[in-house]
Amino acid sequence: MDTLDVKQLATAIRAIVAEKGLPEDVVISVIEQAIAAAWRREYGERDQNVAVDLNLTDGSAVAHVMKTVVEEPESTATEIDLAVAQAIKPDTQLGEEIAVESHEVTTFGRVAAQTAKQVVLQRLREAERTVILAEFEDKIGTIVTGVVQRVDNRGGVRVEIGKATGYMPTREQIFGEYYPIGSRIKVLIKDIERERGSQLIVSRGSGEFVEYLFRQEVPEMETGAVEIKGVAREAGRRTKLAVYSSLPGIDPVGTFVGGHGTRVQSVMNEIGDQEKIDIITYSDDPAEFIINAMSPAEIISVRVDEEKHRATVTVSKDQQSIAIGRSGQNVRLASRLTGYEIDIEAGEEVPEETKPEPRKNVEDSLFSAIEESSQGEE
Repeated sequence: MDTLDVKQLATAIRAIVAEKGLPEDVVISVIEQAIAAAWRREYGERDQNVAVDLNLTDGSAVAHVMKTVVEEPESTATEIDLAVAQAIKPDTQLGEEIAVESHEVTTFGRVAAQTAKQVVLQRLREAERTVILAEFEDKIGTIVTGVVQRVDNRGGVRVEIGKATGYMPTREQIFGEYYPIGSRIKVLIKDIERERGSQLIVSRGSGEFVEYLFRQEVPEMETGAVEIKGVAREAGRRTKLAVYSSLPGIDPVGTFVGGHGTRVQSVMNEIGDQEKIDIITYSDDPAEFIINAMSPAEIISVRVDEEKHRATVTVSKDQQSIAIGRSGQNVRLASRLTGYEIDIEAGEEVPEETKPEPRKNVEDSLFSAIEESSQGEE
């Protein structure tokens, strides 16, 4: 038999508190649960509900066998008749949980001691993870830098972020992006998933990731001069960003593109040049917003059914493939950005002299800025 030295446990508890940064009451609770599991294995029954009181001051541990007070007990291991319960504790009420036996804990056999050790390790890991993740509650929606730890067999990426480990599932990754072990990457803290054990979910493929990158590049967003009204993204392929300014004289698209295209280029440097970015002007008028969102396609007309949130966009035949986009991508992103189901139909060819001036997308603005810059240097 192995003697249980509670005073020695007290020293261990304080060491764990100091090393792991866990609250003392959490560690004590974990130890109490472990002693309860060990006592149940050594002296009790599998289904019993055992609670332990650990007293660090006088070095004692007491195990209490708990039962719920009911009118007609179905399980003698966990339930007790009201009359019997009141003989133990006169003021007992139905539904109450009372201690029917109490035993001072002094010794454990080898198997029970091993059970206690397993419970302690498991519960301490869970408690440590919970405490660490709680530190990220107020960081949700922000970008941090982490180190790629490993890639699992489902393609998910484990990212080390300080003491915590974030998980980036394939749906949150940028299509075609490779994550070498040990590489440093920026990720968005997207959520804390608690359904199957606490887990920090991080992302590079979400619209919020691009939005936060622009927030770092566009100081006018902090002052409220410009804002992002919506983002629709297929990571690694294309992003549509709706921007707006309520202040007269401010060009929101130009503000986000930046002088010589520097701002949008900084974002593209992070997400990869293979992903196209369309920055378009937001409008409260659904028809105008849909026309802008369909960029770079030139639109002849648009019919909007606001009640059904559906729109029919008419384009010339030579613009139809541009409006739809590769595998339907352009119209799909425009639909997600505006919130309208968009149908494309081909109309009559517009005579060359009456065709509207083509709207510039962000790539045109970027290339123009570069050309102007190079001409100015000549």
